Amino acid sequence: MTLTRVPDLDTLSLLLEIAASGSLSKAGASRGLSQPAVSARVRGLERLVGFAVLTRSARGSNLTPNGALLAEWARGVLAAADVLEAGIASLRSDRIARLRVAASLTVAEHLLPGWLVVLAATHPDTAVSLTAGNSDTTAAAVLAGDADLGFIEGPDLPSGLSAQVVATDRLVVVVAPAHPWAHRRKSVEAEELAATRLVHREAGSGTRTALDRALTPFGTPTQPLLEVSTSSGVRSAVIAGAGPAVLSDLAVHDDVAAGRLVQVPVHGVDLDRSLRAVWLTGQRPVGPAEDLLRLAVPERPRARRLPRSRARVR
Repeated sequence: MTLTRVPDLDTLSLLLEIAASGSLSKAGASRGLSQPAVSARVRGLERLVGFAVLTRSARGSNLTPNGALLAEWARGVLAAADVLEAGIASLRSDRIARLRVAASLTVAEHLLPGWLVVLAATHPDTAVSLTAGNSDTTAAAVLAGDADLGFIEGPDLPSGLSAQVVATDRLVVVVAPAHPWAHRRKSVEAEELAATRLVHREAGSGTRTALDRALTPFGTPTQPLLEVSTSSGVRSAVIAGAGPAVLSDLAVHDDVAAGRLVQVPVHGVDLDRSLRAVWLTGQRPVGPAEDLLRLAVPERPRARRLPRSRARVR
């Protein structure tokens, strides 16, 4: 039997979230998707099934009669899928003794250790392997099946991955105490920041991509003063006096508190960003990966500094 007009489980789940919230943007926010991305998913669903599933108005989005019927059937399908998933997980429980995690450096260095300590307490027989890189390499590892769960900080979500926001983070400008910006009275304007040669992370880094995206309206990005492949390397270069840099607040908090770096106020540009967990679309994390995802999702969407404990990583 060929199921040519049956949507995938992730799309059906998204339809139910839209129905529950009455809003494309709210449904997308829980998955780290923009409103246009959710609209595109809905249009794809409507092309697949051959009828409209939503009506849109200034008050929100509501299911059409056919859409409501599809949603009702979807609930049954998703419930059956949960049963199937639980059954498969139980059959594989003796084999799920390894969890492969890939993460961008900010998450790997400042958030994951605390989560993994808690995970080790509930899964003492699970060996965790953690690969740290940039957002591009993390996404590639998940897509290739080399990681069960990934954590990225870049603004883009590659095709084939589903995502959930786990924290929000803020990029900040930092300089050495002897740098002229450390003593200025006025904030750095967005145009000035865009025109300044900075100590940068490498291309493909979530920090670099988010910064370039934020500064695009203020001019073509200037040539980097220096490119370094790790946040700690960027911090060291700035402390040594190489020049200004833009890094995660999580990465420089201790250096600023200790006076090794000075945080410079910036005006006119939004440097907030989302940190997201990612996994293969249609393959919701199970077992220890699911538990790690639950640990990572905050009660409120803000970045948290967790104790720098050593996780049981192998």
